[in-house]
Amino acid sequence: MVDPKSSGKGRSSENEVNSETREKNIPGATSNPRGAVQSPSGSPTPLAGWQSPPEPINQILDTPPAPAVMISPHHQWLVELDQPLLPAIAELAEPEVAVAGFRLNPKTNGPSRRFGYRGIRVRSLESATAQVLPLPDAARISFLRWSPDGQKLGFTLTWASGIELWMVDLAEGVPRRITDATLNAAYGTPYRWLSNQTFLCKFVAPERGDPPIPSPIPAGPIIQENLGRKTPSRTYTNLLQNPDDEALFEYYISSTLERVTLDGRRSRLVDTCLIDEARPSPDGRYITLTTLHRPFSYQLPASYFPTCIQILDEQGTVVRELADLPLADNLSTKFDAVRNGPRRVYWRSDRSATLTWVEALDQGDPTQEVPHRDVLFELDAPFTDQPRELWRSQNRFRRVRWGRNDVALVWEQWYDTRQQRIWRIYPDQPETPPQLLVERSFEDQYSDPGMPRQVPAPQGAHYLLRFTPDGNGLYFSGRGASPEGVYPFLDRFDLETTTTERLWQAQSPYFESVVALLDGEAHRLITHRQSQTEPPNYFFYARADGERVPITHYPDPAPQFAGIHKEIVQYRRSDGVQLSARLYLPANYDAKRDGPLPTIFWVYPAEFKDKELAGQVTIAGNTFSRPWGTSALFLLTQGYAILDDPSLPIIGEGDAEPNDTYVEQLLAGIEAAIAYVADRGVADRDRLCLGGHSYGAFTTANVLAHSNLFRAGIARSGAYNRSLTPFGFQGEQRTFWEAADTYIQMSPFTHAAKITAPLLLIHGADDSNAGTYPLQTERFYEALKGLGATVRQVMLPLEDHGYRSREAVGHVLWEMVQWCDRYVKNAGDRPL
Repeated sequence: MVDPKSSGKGRSSENEVNSETREKNIPGATSNPRGAVQSPSGSPTPLAGWQSPPEPINQILDTPPAPAVMISPHHQWLVELDQPLLPAIAELAEPEVAVAGFRLNPKTNGPSRRFGYRGIRVRSLESATAQVLPLPDAARISFLRWSPDGQKLGFTLTWASGIELWMVDLAEGVPRRITDATLNAAYGTPYRWLSNQTFLCKFVAPERGDPPIPSPIPAGPIIQENLGRKTPSRTYTNLLQNPDDEALFEYYISSTLERVTLDGRRSRLVDTCLIDEARPSPDGRYITLTTLHRPFSYQLPASYFPTCIQILDEQGTVVRELADLPLADNLSTKFDAVRNGPRRVYWRSDRSATLTWVEALDQGDPTQEVPHRDVLFELDAPFTDQPRELWRSQNRFRRVRWGRNDVALVWEQWYDTRQQRIWRIYPDQPETPPQLLVERSFEDQYSDPGMPRQVPAPQGAHYLLRFTPDGNGLYFSGRGASPEGVYPFLDRFDLETTTTERLWQAQSPYFESVVALLDGEAHRLITHRQSQTEPPNYFFYARADGERVPITHYPDPAPQFAGIHKEIVQYRRSDGVQLSARLYLPANYDAKRDGPLPTIFWVYPAEFKDKELAGQVTIAGNTFSRPWGTSALFLLTQGYAILDDPSLPIIGEGDAEPNDTYVEQLLAGIEAAIAYVADRGVADRDRLCLGGHSYGAFTTANVLAHSNLFRAGIARSGAYNRSLTPFGFQGEQRTFWEAADTYIQMSPFTHAAKITAPLLLIHGADDSNAGTYPLQTERFYEALKGLGATVRQVMLPLEDHGYRSREAVGHVLWEMVQWCDRYVKNAGDRPL
């Protein structure tokens, strides 16, 4: 899933900054005097609050985005959801409680900072006219779910005091409130459809009372101990810290489980407990109930807490306890480590009430040498028999897609070898051996077969594999990366011969993907099409004659970018590895007339085990590129060229680990990218800026520490000291004590004294991402300041790992423009 484009109110134009108000090349100064600045001596100047970026960036930020679109399971209805503008900072200031690795809103008993959609429009796919659903003003719409028959849509409305469940019958178009504002959405899904007429809901218990008030007087020390067990964990945030936090966690997560009819009648199935998830069987007669219980952990989030998995009947009676799993505090830091005991407990979608789950055969420990890693089980209602084994995997189980009694597809994968396999299993024919359909490296994007298309199951809100009319084939669709570019496709896969027939593929100048198949032979499709000049829209498409009929007509949200130039460029690293990037040039740029431009490189590296696969072209060139949020592409409007996402593969073939030569490979990739744009004449080598977010910020700091290639850098929400993430980070599985030299060499904090280029550090003050807590930027800034570097630190109040408020987004873009203008565009000659 992509993060939604959050939104809010725009700021007045009186804070806009034009070129006449910027400081002019004051040596050593670190910002515009209207912002939070420091002079060369380090003494602060007055703060002026939030700043706004120059036009047309402000105008684009305040332009409503295109609606989000949902198409009903049987392709009868199209639902448009009005996306909000960037929220005001005041909305981020709503109360929060941070417990067990996540944040909740104590007033609504729902997720914190979930801003929701603002309106719903509904129409038949064959109609051009949409009906606006009459909903209360200021509604925040979330948790949308289709009914099993696809004729109704459930959703929630969030108010200041709680969350209500609503429903609309699409044919009627009249929304109805089903419950009062007592749904519990603090953790997990607050409701599911039990049938076309009934919901399964989690509620705040009416007897709950007021929240516990932490005592101002400590009852004693906070004591933790470990008696010789290996219990490594990655660096999580918002964890429980004391008994008061434990009490708050239990208070807000505790729910009742109830059946609710469309007329609002409620019947309780389960009394108050810590409900994680409740999933009805396809026929609605049984429910899997997953609950959490003590002892909790102060080092791990709630997903690792002790977990009880039970099967309930439709009256809420426990018919079988599948497992009671202990605290998962002893997992290896290896990427293929999993919890021991039943996991991935789901209903088999081609049966009315058959439960399936996976268990590790290596105790969840990837370091064990075993012939098989996982086993897939199933158990039929009424769940009194012993489970049946369906399949054993040599690697780690990833997913299953059900079709019928003789066809299910299962995926297995192993990170260390990058191997992925897809098997056909015969669920009701245990004597028939599994059939290997695909074996590949998951790094190999060119060989990616895509994913199978699915159709709604006859019972329940579940999906089945979509077979060809003769029953012998499946349909697959995928992204379609190739040496020629990225062109999505639709294939027919023959189950008997295991051969593939290409039915359709996007053609230049379009990036077009399949949304739905409208008939058994896949003659008619719904596609989502865009090009570099045409915004994304939905179409009916007939394969026989290529006729397209538009379903939607969404305009360009930022026509100011209509003239930009975008292309996918390719070049080679010094060791021969093929690299690629997106090159953007400002509107109406002419190389002969305008000459080389100041250029921003926006980066994010990736680890690989295979040199050839690292060089594959995986960037789509025919997409419609418009910036949103804090995208560096906004600086195209200010006269900069952008080299976006240049390939920076960090390769470790055979027994070598990629990060053991991280710095060397990083610099080789950067140098190749600079050489390409400079030799082509579009970038000025003396006016280059390097920037990135998260791991890209870490990359930026490393390049500045180990080279003199860039005049300035922008590092947002990064981690700079790897000793603070000692049990692994990004693609690194080894611990600090297993690879201390690598951790130290990769840490830009270690090399801070070498950084001479001006560096802008930005971080959300409430960053909850594992490993990138704000302390990373604060300590890095202190080091650079103490060493005499030109550095600016911007901490964004209330912001998380990504920045969401209108004030913060606008301010970040202002900071980026100011920094680049001063230290790149107008920097003058390099000092001798």
